Amino acid sequence: MTAPYLCPSCKSNRTRFNVIEQVATSIKKDPQTGEVVEEYTADNVSPMHIQYKGPSVRIQCAACGVIEEELSFIKRAEYNQTS
Repeated sequence: MTAPYLCPSCKSNRTRFNVIEQVATSIKKDPQTGEVVEEYTADNVSPMHIQYKGPSVRIQCAACGVIEEELSFIKRAEYNQTS
């Protein structure tokens, strides 16, 4: 998070952002009631359950509201410096 950001959508915001920390919880739900039947941990994951592999952090532009992966904001800042 030490790299400069530039919003890939509005292309004007370089200073105001919200950092969204994502924490995935693996669960199994009852299809009729919607109740959580089981909560998986790294030790007891079902063979039919794929673990979350997405980013742990996403960034929101505090000017226009767009939410993207951090790399999108970094790459837009890098591209804008060279052009």
